[in-house]
Formats: sequence, structure tokens, C-alpha cells
Amino acid sequence: MPLFGTDGVRGLANGTLTADLALSLAQATAVVLGQGRSAEARRAEGRRAKAVIARDPRISGDFLGAAVAAGLASSGVDVYDAGMIPTPALAFLVNDFDADFGVMISASHNPAPDNGIKIFAHGGIKLPDVVEERIEKYLEEPKLLPTGGDVGRIARFADAEDRYLLHLLGTLPARLDGLHVVIDCAHGAASGVSPQLFADAGAQVTVIGADPDGLNINEGVGSTHLEVLQQAVLQHGADVGIAHDGDADRCLAVDADGNALDGDQIMAILAASLHERGLLAEDTLVVTVMSNLGLKIAMEERGIHVVETSVGDRYVLEVMNRDGFSLGGEQSGHVILRDHATTGDGLLAGLQIVGEMARTGKSLAELSSIMRVYPQTLINVTGVDKTRVAADEVVQAEVAAVAAELGDSGRVLLRPSGTELLVRVMVEAADEQTALAAAERLAQVVRERLSLD
Repeated sequence: MPLFGTDGVRGLANGTLTADLALSLAQATAVVLGQGRSAEARRAEGRRAKAVIARDPRISGDFLGAAVAAGLASSGVDVYDAGMIPTPALAFLVNDFDADFGVMISASHNPAPDNGIKIFAHGGIKLPDVVEERIEKYLEEPKLLPTGGDVGRIARFADAEDRYLLHLLGTLPARLDGLHVVIDCAHGAASGVSPQLFADAGAQVTVIGADPDGLNINEGVGSTHLEVLQQAVLQHGADVGIAHDGDADRCLAVDADGNALDGDQIMAILAASLHERGLLAEDTLVVTVMSNLGLKIAMEERGIHVVETSVGDRYVLEVMNRDGFSLGGEQSGHVILRDHATTGDGLLAGLQIVGEMARTGKSLAELSSIMRVYPQTLINVTGVDKTRVAADEVVQAEVAAVAAELGDSGRVLLRPSGTELLVRVMVEAADEQTALAAAERLAQVVRERLSLD
């Protein structure tokens, strides 16, 4: 089974993800990424390769971060430790600091016992599959073991947060003076920097979920528990709420009436704004196959093309980088603004949403009204052979029949899970009852045709 998943290496800290594995991964990464063009140029000048590392507040980040730093330094890489900062901040710093690569210790929205290792290449970009495969291969190969003065140094990256803050503030379409924002930091990596960002931008800021203790990350707060933010926005009479996950690479929002906005609605607002201002490259938005039908309809009405990718922000980013598109993301809140970031950035997306409110003088409810959210039903069918979905003629005939019945007012998607033994059945329709009935009908056919029993 591959070590790398859809977003780095992730697992139970000190269970599947041990200090030994972190050390070995760092050493293998030094071999693969510490030998690139930027590193070669450095060596020609008598300098060592350099890497930036950072982590979220999980208690296991201490020993895993130490292991990564040791593995890199023992391989002749100079390590700059940026401390507790968001994942997109690490990606920005790799590019801004001209590092050869970066390593983030985080398990994103997962609970505190889990942790993960995300690796960014030169330029702050996520690794393609082929590079991850090379790193995994080098886990079993000889390591770089320099001696004497050739070993790497480990230093504190003292102005890491300030660099990131100044960068984000420079992207604002308008100051946020007069707007009251509630920020939910999920007791995660954004706990220090996100409230500071919005305050520096001029907003009145109320902060929740910003007391990380190493064990409470994502616990009852953040983008996976929006009800807390919804209550806080109503309680404080705020104009808008912004929710991050543990490493702040995603953003969801809440309007003044307590209504939640997902990544699709956020992208709809940003795409319309960029399009209106002539800043949306190729007049195109990149989304995954899971994005709501209402987003696609809203974009078509405004002359904005929609390109679909497989599920995963890395696939969205690959298409954006390949074809030069400037905006893309996922329904989950990973929003990529490629003119300002190399990966999904929850702080950047949140700042742009509130900035659009300031620029237009409109409420978030008014801005989000451009998109109608179609009811979506998702059923996970377990105990089936997911590899036979595309080949089973009966299943595919039933999919075609349901799609024909829904017509332009609905959509069907059957997708084998990439990590579990199940098939995801998703149906969108004009009303909830129709979506639910169609999804249950398809799920039953999948069970009958593909059962492992």
C-alpha cells in the first residue's frame, strides 16, 4: 500500500507515523528534492540546500518536527524552523525564501492523535505523484551522510509570520474598516496569525477556537463544526464569520443571519468578482466533480467556464498550473487563488471574501445569492467491489436512466473511494426528496450488483 495519500503521509502519531518514519522520510526527501536545480546552484556557490519546516499545534508535532529537522540536517540540508504557522504560510515561505523544499507537520482537519507530513517542492508547490513515488523508493536506498562542516544547520525562521502577514495584506481589494468578523481558528495553526491579519486589515475581530493546548485541535470547533461559529456570529451581531481547519488551508464562512457558506459558494463569489474586474484568467473556474450543480449554472449565466477535475485540491492545482487558470478549489473549502498562493489558503480566501463585502458594500447574503445550492444527497455503499463500478452494465444503465429523468435540473455521480472499500453515490436534484429517492435507488442497485457477499 502506498505511503503517500491524497495529501502527504498521514496516520496515528507514534502508531503508523513514528519518529523513525519521519526521520527516514526527511532523509529520503533530502535525496530527491535536495538535489534539484536550485540546490545544485547553491552547491556551486559553496552553500548547502535549504528547507523550511513548520507544524500545527498538535503535541506530537514536537517530536515529529524534531525528527524531520534531524533527518534533513544530517543529510546536509540547512533547516529554517518557522514554528507554528498554517500550511499555506509554509508553502508561501518556501517560495518567498527561495528554499529548495518545505515540510509541514500537520494532519489538517483530523483529530489531535493523528498527524501528518506534507512536502512542498521548490516554489511552494505540492508534489506530483511521481515525485512522491521517488521519495518512497529512496526510503530503502542509501542516505546522504555528510560529515564535518558539510552537515546542515538548524535555525529559527524569525520573521516567518510577518512575511506571510504582509503578503496577505497586500492582496486586499479594500480595507475592512467597519466590518465585524468572527474568526474560528479550530484551536489550530491559525490561532495567532488569522486574528492578527483581520485586525491589521481594519476589521473589528472576535476570536473563538484560538486556545490550542496540543490536544484540542479541531475539537468541537473550526470548519468541521460550523454550529459554534454560527452561534457566535448571531450572539455578537457580527457581519461575517470565517472558519478554518487545523492547518488553515481551508475556509468556510457564515453570513450575518447565521447561514453557512461552503467552498462552492465562496468560489462563486470570488469568481464573479474577479471576472467583473477582468482578473479571472481565461474566464475559467476549476472545481472537482463533487462541486454543486448550482455553482456550474451560476458560472454559466455569467459567462464563466467551469473545468472539472478528480476529487482532491492537488488535482485542481495541477490543472490550474498546467493551463494558467487563476481560481479553483473544492466544496470542502480548499480555495486556490493562484495569483497570490501556490496552494489552498484559508486565510487568503477568507480575507478576499470579507474584502469583497467591503469593496461592494454588500452583505455576504447578498453576495452569495448569485448561486442557488441544489440539494445534494451522498450515500456511501459499503461491502461492495468498488473496482467493478465502471464496468457493470446494469449499474451504468441505471445511472443513465436516473440522469435522463433528472435532466438539466439534476446530476448523478458514482465514485469509488480512493481510501476505503466503498462506492460513493451522489445525486443532486431540484428538491431534497427527489435527490434522496434517486440516490437510494442507485445505492440499492450498487449493493445488489457489486456485493462482496
